[in-house]
Amino acid sequence: MKLLIDNFDGFGLRDYTPVLDSVKPTSLLRKLNRPAEMKFVLTLGDGPLLIPVLHARVILVAASGMKLFTGYTVQIPVAEYVGWGDRGSVFRYGVGALSDVMLMDQKAPPPHPSFVNRRAGDAFKQLTEEALPNVFDVTSVELGDTLTYFSVDPAKRWTDLAAEIAVASRCAYRDLDGKLYFAPLGANTYALSEDDTSFSPSGLRVQSVNRVVNDLTILGDLEPAAHVKDFFVGDGHTTKFYLSQKPFARSSQIPIYNRTILDEIYATLDPMHWALTDPLGVISVGQGQLFINGGTGVDGTTLLTFIEEIELGSATLLKHGDVIFNGASSGVIGGLYASSTTLAGCIAGFRVTPSGTNSSIQAIVGGAVAGSPIVTQVGHHYVFSTQLYPAEVYRSQQVFHSSVHGVGNGLGGAAIGCDVRIVLEVQDIDPGNPATQVAPATVLYDGVVANAPQFCNYALINASTIHAEIAFTYITLPVDALVRSTLPGQSTVTVPTGSLLDGAQCRVSSAPSVEFYAEYIPAANQLIEVSYRGQGHAAARVVDLNSISALSNGADDGVRGSIRQIGLPLPRTSSDCENAALALLDDATRGWTGEYETWSSYLPGEAADIFPGDGLAINIPSQGVVFDAIVSAIEMSLGDIAGENSRCTLRFVDVGDPSLDFAFVTALVKQRQTLVPIPSSQVGSAYLDDLTNADFTNVGSTTVTIDAGFTPVVGGEIEVRNSDAGWGVANNRNLIGRFTSSVFSLTRYARSQVYFLKRFDNSVPPKYSRHSAALHVDYPF
Repeated sequence: MKLLIDNFDGFGLRDYTPVLDSVKPTSLLRKLNRPAEMKFVLTLGDGPLLIPVLHARVILVAASGMKLFTGYTVQIPVAEYVGWGDRGSVFRYGVGALSDVMLMDQKAPPPHPSFVNRRAGDAFKQLTEEALPNVFDVTSVELGDTLTYFSVDPAKRWTDLAAEIAVASRCAYRDLDGKLYFAPLGANTYALSEDDTSFSPSGLRVQSVNRVVNDLTILGDLEPAAHVKDFFVGDGHTTKFYLSQKPFARSSQIPIYNRTILDEIYATLDPMHWALTDPLGVISVGQGQLFINGGTGVDGTTLLTFIEEIELGSATLLKHGDVIFNGASSGVIGGLYASSTTLAGCIAGFRVTPSGTNSSIQAIVGGAVAGSPIVTQVGHHYVFSTQLYPAEVYRSQQVFHSSVHGVGNGLGGAAIGCDVRIVLEVQDIDPGNPATQVAPATVLYDGVVANAPQFCNYALINASTIHAEIAFTYITLPVDALVRSTLPGQSTVTVPTGSLLDGAQCRVSSAPSVEFYAEYIPAANQLIEVSYRGQGHAAARVVDLNSISALSNGADDGVRGSIRQIGLPLPRTSSDCENAALALLDDATRGWTGEYETWSSYLPGEAADIFPGDGLAINIPSQGVVFDAIVSAIEMSLGDIAGENSRCTLRFVDVGDPSLDFAFVTALVKQRQTLVPIPSSQVGSAYLDDLTNADFTNVGSTTVTIDAGFTPVVGGEIEVRNSDAGWGVANNRNLIGRFTSSVFSLTRYARSQVYFLKRFDNSVPPKYSRHSAALHVDYPF
């Protein structure tokens, strides 16, 4: 084999094999989901070969032409004097190199929005293309499972982000000679059997690992908990109203660099943000503006689409821009699409149609126009805004893997259905009238889309023929709270929340309170309703009753308990914690770890080469060692360069090792209560649906009437308490009552009072809702 180095000095690749130090052998280390490392020592004197420079190209190639390593030096070699040679002083230089992907670690990661509903392989390729466009061959990158949500931390290197994507999808990545590989663990599996004539018993060292656990508590992050509705009434001067609970804010769980999903001012048309379909070349960028000047005349053929999907979960504000129309136009601006990017597939957006030489703007919801139109005027600016208020914060469960539930068969991933309130607004700004800059926007639509899809595509432009220019586009995640108000004798309207600069009328703070800005003080007898989710810590305790029974023996009750906090994949809810526990319990048995040392010509299964992530079918019955393993590292000591023999040490773990599917963190969450254990066979069916539609129908001086939004089944009831604790038919201490009908009246004792509701059924013991519905009234008597 040969060691070739290019110092980029104009001489190209030069053969350094003759000056490899024979005392200190060359080593090659490959680790799972990390760059390959190569270390070698050169003995150089006053000869033609130069000391390798920093980031010199390094290639190790066999006589057959098969490349074993390609990469770049990562340090400036330091000289070590070893004596005097034929041509003068001789020095020894230790050189270290990393494989090709180290180039991407030299780049500052671009501000990419979080990956939403992306296949793992797609996200992997996207990161690669953004770091070094058109440099790496990604044709061997497989798709893997779907990542519901993956936050791209710009403080992390490419290799760290790539490793996280691989772990979250039970995959492995590697690189060689400018080509990237990404595939499920064990995609290539080789036999290591004592029946093989090349097997070396002395080279195998294995160790048993005790992973037995059958009572497992999983701790996650903050989660949305109680379904809260707070009711207030204005008096004409009060601006702040105190909420009954601290609202869960997904935006506080998301790193600050990802709370603002997009803030585009169109210096360029950034391919990291946008996908352009423009057969006639009518979309361009210049002078900080996006210009659209025409189209094919056909719906869905001229598009500017955001590269990531929008999750219809948690409150989202989309500002589609300050738009100036330069002629009669036809198309959709700011459209959200469930399937095809056409009018028929538009969940919500702004339909633009010709109106003489101007244009008409109208809401489009569910593929059909709704409400009254606005006709544009020459020289006016139009700011388009979409506000989304889903009833659920997350729209899909997290996915977890194990040796039993591999790629394509993960635990979790279920869709979470809900309705979404959509508010479409347009602000008409007349440059000649400064008052229009701060005038309230016109609401074109304020309604609920039932059973909205989990995710949708966002197209800023769907132009049949549009003549316009757009100054900016902005997408952000405000606090997950819906504020609605009703003036006496008028209809209920949605009140925008957030920054005053974004056109909001109030803000929801962690006080917790809702505070109206001075321009929007609630009038006397104005009713105010604030809907949000309370917050709690995601946690679950799952037990394997079969394992407990099997291990029970005399005084030993058979329970083997453990508490783990998972950092990746992040359990966002208690149901996620349950699925994560199931994945870990899949492999909660005796495990194995070990290594096998052999010569490169005797690799298992007659493999030409082996890489981390490959599988080993280990079959050594004489030692009681029969299991499937995953190679975690390979260390090669190249002591015989000329003979092309190397001593290889394969390190491996069994296929159920948790490190293949999870990254654990130190448990910082304090467990505040004893969790009720859920038998593994009941995960997914241990709780009833929450009473998400519970509401007041009447509030009087001494009574309130509640509609739980659900009629109990025979033997089931609605349980109402004055605190969110003590649930169960055996406890009556804080009980207000139990009801068999959906509508019932309760006594009101104070100006401010909270009622907590859960449903239960006729099971033994009864099943309850996971989270309560909390109805809070703060009305004067």
